[in-house]
Amino acid sequence: MLNNAHAAPCFDNPQRAYAYLLAQENAKIQARDEATVNINLASEGELVSLNGIGSSKAQAIILYREMFGEFKTVDELAKVKGIGAKTLEKNRRRLSVQD
Repeated sequence: MLNNAHAAPCFDNPQRAYAYLLAQENAKIQARDEATVNINLASEGELVSLNGIGSSKAQAIILYREMFGEFKTVDELAKVKGIGAKTLEKNRRRLSVQD
């Protein structure tokens, strides 16, 4: 017996198929944008999902963490060169220092 729980539905026209795919992509983006990021454990890929954090800032966060140890509070992230108060505030609800 086949289990179709994860099968994509069939559509009678391309517009409905496109709308379905767009909704699926938007749901993935929303889930990613709401995920909490532990700045003591996060990879570069996880860090770049934060607002205003690109590859170079993510690498700076990781380097700071390796040089000075784990962040004790989210506010300590502002000690990393290139991370200012505005970036910290934009991401505060998504940041953590422990699981």
